[in-house]
Amino acid sequence: MKNNVKFAIIGAGSVSFCPGTVTDILLNKRFGELDAVEIFLMDIKPEPLELSRAFCAEVARALGKTPVIKASTNLSEAVEGADFVITAIEVDRTHYWSQDFHIPRRYGFRQIFGENGGPGGMFHFLRNVGPMLEVARAMEKGCAPGAWLLNYSNPEAKLVDAIAKLTDVNVTGLCHGEIMGIHQIGHLLDMPDDDLDVEGGGLNHFGWFTKIKRKSTGEDLYPRLREAEKQIDWLANWDAYALPRLMLRTYGLWSYPGANHVGEYIAWSDELLASAKLQYFYDPAEIDPWETRKTPEFVYHISDKLTSRTFITKADEDPADNYKQAFKLKDQELASSNELGIQIAESVFFNVKRRMGAVNVQNKGYIPNVLQDMAVEVPAIVDGDGIHPVTLPALPTAVASMISLQGGIHQLLIEAYQEQSRIKLLQAMLLDPTVSSYNNAVALINQMCEMQAQILPPMHW
Repeated sequence: MKNNVKFAIIGAGSVSFCPGTVTDILLNKRFGELDAVEIFLMDIKPEPLELSRAFCAEVARALGKTPVIKASTNLSEAVEGADFVITAIEVDRTHYWSQDFHIPRRYGFRQIFGENGGPGGMFHFLRNVGPMLEVARAMEKGCAPGAWLLNYSNPEAKLVDAIAKLTDVNVTGLCHGEIMGIHQIGHLLDMPDDDLDVEGGGLNHFGWFTKIKRKSTGEDLYPRLREAEKQIDWLANWDAYALPRLMLRTYGLWSYPGANHVGEYIAWSDELLASAKLQYFYDPAEIDPWETRKTPEFVYHISDKLTSRTFITKADEDPADNYKQAFKLKDQELASSNELGIQIAESVFFNVKRRMGAVNVQNKGYIPNVLQDMAVEVPAIVDGDGIHPVTLPALPTAVASMISLQGGIHQLLIEAYQEQSRIKLLQAMLLDPTVSSYNNAVALINQMCEMQAQILPPMHW
């Protein structure tokens, strides 16, 4: 076993994942015992990258650690000799997301979110797939043998599908959606999360628990969950629970992580996400946020805090201040993030066998009645030989069919990117359950390709 390790964090200006990832590395006892730990931070924007570097150094000092900390805007330099490459990339996230969310709805498409599924998720994929493949191809040239790409970027399933099919790198996608689902079950059953023994999978952000048991007794908790679901107020935590409750009643399984994500993949979910009309809300008679580039506030879900605000308008915030606040060292930031990336890295590097609740990999029979070779989310055993997905029982036919449809969309989007083809993009869009008009699909493609021309790959009819 090597006595030194190199992590490359790509998109290190991310205030969502970089601080937690760096802290997880530096808190890990096994990595701390190596002769050398190198953390190489890479981002295309120098300012947030420098803030990340300073944060990394501050955490190291606080913990008495002495990693080699480097930072650069050069991708090849970042991944050279790396054992693990961790990606969390996005360019002008809220600016383009707000377009993904709003524009498809203008054409009458019943899309409730737009991050991973629906037409908005397709353009999100097309923006991110080029940079992600650039990372993967740089890894093919420069990484240590057997290196792993651990991806947090969305749309997770679509990106993992493309990287697995178009490159030779070891790749998995990671998400905390399963953990959110466990918390929902614990909340409904008034039980601690750590007493729940669950197993499930499907598609990222469209997962289904095939088993829910109580660890301490072995009791099957699905009967109790069905009874509890019938008793609770319909409006309780509507945006998180209303759609999964109907999924339970209709398909017999609890879906996760919540209405706004699960609902991206079905046509009838728009009645079950109250916050859909609040996402990036603006008055079109007053402002065009894409010309002014003053993106409205993003609303994830309706909550008591949101609906009990005062009448005081939130002041514009300086992005630099947001970065400084996010990277300011706080006691709670020195606790584990509970994300899976560094746990997987530890298992692979030190041959520590452990089970992971959810990884995104190509389906090689792991969900037997779902389209093969598409990216799916399943549990896995991880050890020094890598990630070994666990085979799940067949999903209900209706659920498996919905997931397999998305696999077809994934493949068409990959072909659309490779061929720079709006026709292939149109084929993918016409498969999507939220799309209802050929003419409007064509018009949407043309408008989005114009609005996002600076960041999308070239696309032609």
